Amino acid sequence: MNGRWIIENLQSALDTWNGKLAEIWQLLTLPPQEFRDGTVWAVISSIHEGLKAIGYALLVLFFAAGAVRAGASLAETRRPEPVIRTFLRFSLAKAAITYGMDIMLSLMSVVQGVIAAVMSASGFTGAVQISLPETVAKAVEDCGFFESIPLWCMTLIGGIFMLAESFVLIFSVYGRFFRIYMFTAAAPIPLASFAGEGTSAMGRSFLRSFVSACLEGAVIVLACAIFSAYAGSPPEIASDATPVSAVWSYITQTVFNMLVLTGAVRMSDRVAREISGM
Repeated sequence: MNGRWIIENLQSALDTWNGKLAEIWQLLTLPPQEFRDGTVWAVISSIHEGLKAIGYALLVLFFAAGAVRAGASLAETRRPEPVIRTFLRFSLAKAAITYGMDIMLSLMSVVQGVIAAVMSASGFTGAVQISLPETVAKAVEDCGFFESIPLWCMTLIGGIFMLAESFVLIFSVYGRFFRIYMFTAAAPIPLASFAGEGTSAMGRSFLRSFVSACLEGAVIVLACAIFSAYAGSPPEIASDATPVSAVWSYITQTVFNMLVLTGAVRMSDRVAREISGM
């Protein structure tokens, strides 16, 4: 058990974190239709087209239910406004189903512009890479055999935390992609609800949820940009600290910073819902 092994163990965990953070930046700047070379998007498009038939059937059903509801009052049917409004709602709902994919792509394009604007305004074109400070590496190399035992335990535990947090981050970003895909694939069904006055709230809720899933990417980019600015300088370590104290201070501060970013990313869906007005 020597200092070099301890340093390599800690640096390996940092490299994994840096790799996942760089992958997150790349995924967030990538349009969903280009993810995995468009293979997943081709499947989603096929499902979307297949569900259009069900969407049109529901369109007629919701329209009929709305027409019956509007015709329940004889006084209402004598005026042309309710009839025109009912058929206008039917026409808009049919257009939403027919051009639903174009609507979803337009919303995605707008959000991708927001993500690009956040990145440009933050001044970060990529995630800041965290490296092991020279002071910590030197402190580890200078320690003796008995001092290296607690250092080995600390770096092992700290490395496990760093690995776990890096995978939580990447899973959150992949989860956003899957939510966007599921919303897009099933879009014809909730969009058909716009045909009926009493069911249109379902369609509005769906669109807000979809916009929220897209905006989640902008919130994650914002969290990563703040983290990059915060983590740009290594944690401060006292010059007279013992090797054990120096490594313990560095690991605790680094893991805390990572926990803050992980918590912000996990909370991004809630923030996105607030922004989208849900």
